[in-house]
Formats: sequence, structure tokens, C-alpha cells
Amino acid sequence: MTAFAPRISAFAAASALALAGAVLAVPAAAQPVPSRLQADDQASARAEMQAGRNLPIRAIEQRIVPRYERQGFEYLTFEYDGVAAIYRLKFIKDGRLLFVDADPRSGRVLREQR
Repeated sequence: MTAFAPRISAFAAASALALAGAVLAVPAAAQPVPSRLQADDQASARAEMQAGRNLPIRAIEQRIVPRYERQGFEYLTFEYDGVAAIYRLKFIKDGRLLFVDADPRSGRVLREQR
């Protein structure tokens, strides 16, 4: 009794290995970029706050979070976008996300995105 062993051409085997290597390499190569950008945004937010141009995030949260909690949203987290110079607060309600962009200088809500 002989076992069935499919024959693969050398080209097909090399192509499969190259593809597998590329797929595995992409996440490793892409990973440092978001981390570096987040660190830059954190440093930018800190520098703007220390210079007196931005409010501390806790002051912004105190102004905005209660308004949305009264509407039944749960506050999740925030992030600072140094390029757009905004804080983005994230909320959830009934499985749906709500993003609230806030002006870091005044704490005023600029935009909501559902």
C-alpha cells in the first residue's frame, strides 16, 4: 500500500515560502510605527499642557464625561492626536462606539462620530 504524496514543483514551494515569510514579516515591520506615533503624541500633549496651551486631560474628562454618562454611555479611554491637536474620548453604549473630539485648549466638544 502506498501513501499518496502530492508533488509540488520547486517554483510552487518557493512561492509558498516567500508568501509565508512576507505575511509573517509585515506585522513585525508595522508594529513599531504606531508605538512611536503614540509616544510622539504623548510627548506633544505633555509639552502643550506644561506650556499652558492645553488643559490637563483630567479637566477635559471632568467637563465631558458626565454629560455622556447621563445619556447612558460608558467612558472607555482617550487618546491625543498631535497632528490634529485634539483629544478623542471613546464611549460605548449598547455595543456601539462613540468618539468625541475635544479641543484641548478649552475642553469644548468639537465633533461626535458614531
